[in-house]
Amino acid sequence: MSGRASPWVLVTGAAVRLGREIALAFADAGWSVLCHYRSSAREAERTQAAVRERGAECLTVQADLALDDGADTLFAQCLALAGTAPRCIVNNASVFEADDAASASAATLRGHFMTNTAAPLLLGNALARWLGARAQPDGGGDHSVIHVLDQKVHNLNPDYFSYTVSKLALERSVALQAQALAPHVRVCGLSPGLIYLSGPQTQDNFERASRVNLLRRRIEPADVARCAVFLAGNASLNGCTLQADNGQHLVPLARDVMWAIDGPEADGGPA
Repeated sequence: MSGRASPWVLVTGAAVRLGREIALAFADAGWSVLCHYRSSAREAERTQAAVRERGAECLTVQADLALDDGADTLFAQCLALAGTAPRCIVNNASVFEADDAASASAATLRGHFMTNTAAPLLLGNALARWLGARAQPDGGGDHSVIHVLDQKVHNLNPDYFSYTVSKLALERSVALQAQALAPHVRVCGLSPGLIYLSGPQTQDNFERASRVNLLRRRIEPADVARCAVFLAGNASLNGCTLQADNGQHLVPLARDVMWAIDGPEADGGPA
């Protein structure tokens, strides 16, 4: 990317875990990073420092994506900070709280939907509007939106009901939004498997559960992050989803993997 300014990528939820890995992978590929966070200010500053150590620019931006105007507020802040729109938006921020169909409520469904579904779609729409208002020429591919999904949407079980519903809606929206935002913005999905300790999981449970996939080994977060960079850089990919899960989605289970390997009542899981 020599000879021109580095493009900007907005990574939501970039302060920790997979979001941080994605930010670092883009930095390694020569991108400048807008590091979004909601409440993890200190961790966002650490991500910023790590990106800058790699020779890339990084700016932190705070926004609550659970708010009705959260996505529009975040996009406006990015424009003000970077002076232009991001070339790529990686919608990684996510709410992940345990419930089942019996305990799901309007509040839990809406809480998951706002951050996991509405905000990603609205950020993509905002990017397309910004480009359209500048009379971009027909044909595109430079700008992209990547929705981070979950292998659960390809391998259903009823645990984490509200979370799963919100991710299913986002997964179904990948092709739909790609059609809607053409030709200015490409839209792709990225579905990782289990890569971090989550919810009520113990370390021992994670060590075993993380190997429940076709390759019988842990999924490396850095591998998933590089997939996001690949999607952003390949202008021929649009309306598709890349599954980066060691084949976990091809190992069907009746329960979430953390509970399936130890029985239905183990590790605090719902009966």
